[in-house]
Parts: sequence; structure tokens; C-alpha cells
Amino acid sequence: MPTPARRFKTAVYEHLARVGKALASASRLELLDLLAQSPRSVDRLATETGQTIANTSQHLQVLRHARLVEAEKQGSYVIYRLADDQVAELSRSLRVLAAARVADLEKLARDFLGARGLLEPLDQETLMARVGRGEVTLIDVRPPEEFAAGHIPGAVSLPLSELDRRRSELPVNRDVVAYCRGPYCVMAIEAVARLRALGFRAFRMEAGVQDWKARGRRVGPGLAPSRPRRINAKRGTR
Repeated sequence: MPTPARRFKTAVYEHLARVGKALASASRLELLDLLAQSPRSVDRLATETGQTIANTSQHLQVLRHARLVEAEKQGSYVIYRLADDQVAELSRSLRVLAAARVADLEKLARDFLGARGLLEPLDQETLMARVGRGEVTLIDVRPPEEFAAGHIPGAVSLPLSELDRRRSELPVNRDVVAYCRGPYCVMAIEAVARLRALGFRAFRMEAGVQDWKARGRRVGPGLAPSRPRRINAKRGTR
């Protein structure tokens, strides 16, 4: 017969396994990644992940049962958000671990970047230091609501969907650095490709807001610009 200590340990690991089971789905991991950027409705999450609303809702219920997300009714919509910052860090840590241990993931990323001519050697730490010192024009190409939820200080909200229309706001005599949700987010990759085709010296910063925070750096809250503004070549602001 199991001892009280054995029953205790078994129960502990069963609860831990519940969280592990909730993470054991590519769809649910993507949902957590999106919610780490900003709260979203079920409809919005379904659209961004290419799933049906019914499947998205089922995945969210699994995450909610594991206490990883919370839901709030706002009018006719149910808005989901991460339970707390620890969930965002869990999602980021899993991604970092996989990048270090899963060779297929690295190959997948290299093949994708190589096909787009973005495999040039780039010291990300040096790039982040330049961003921190304000030496480059930093653009956040995520949707405006994600920028409003939290962004890297000094960044200007320039969503990918607005890049072609607003490219005249960027100084041509200064390096432009684009970032989005992290190393596997394709929006910054697309932004850099477009800017280089237009003659800009553009680079992609792999770090997203969660990576920036994990390094102990401050994250700036605030609202995205409500109208186009000329980006100053020295400070990255109006």
C-alpha cells in the first residue's frame, strides 16, 4: 500500500502533468504565443491560427482547465488572456529549450530564412545593445493592439499592413530594425525583405517583447500612433 509520502508525490506530479498535457499541442502553443502579445477574442484567435471557432474554443478550454488562461465576457465577445506573466515565460522557455535541443527546428528556421536571403551573420546581442542606445530606427510591425499592450522602449508602431503606405516616414540614412513576436514570427522577416527591396538598410531583431523582458529590460506600455508621423532620424519619434 502506498505511503502518505508516495501518494503526495504522485498527486503533485499528476497536477504538473495536467499543465504538460495542456502544452502538448501545436495549436495550443500558438494560442499561448498570441495571447502573450495581447488579449484576444475567440473569433480573432481562430482567424489568426486558421482554425475553426469550435476547435479554437476547445483548445482554450483545455488551457483554461490547466489555469494557463483566463476569460472575461465583454459585450457579445469572450476575451481570453494569459493567467499571468509566468505563463508567458513558460511559453518562451519552452521555445528557447526546443531551439537549443531540437535540430529539426533550427534547420526549419534556417531553410525558411535562407530562402529569403536573411541568413547573413548578425550578432543579436550587439543589435539589441544598439536598440537600447537608440542608435537605430526601431519599428514594431505587430498589430497596433499588441504594441499598445507592451512594446520595446523607443519603438514606433508600424504594422506590416501599413509598411508600404508609411515607408516615407522612415529616414533613409539610418539603419532600420524590425521586430515582432520573436524568432519564429514571420512579420519582421517580411518587413525586412520589403524594406531592403526599397533600398533601406534593414535588419531583423529576433527578440520579441517577452525576450526583451526576460533579459531584465523595461517594456514600455502605451498607445500606437493614431495618425502617421514622421520618424525622427535621431530618436525614432516625432
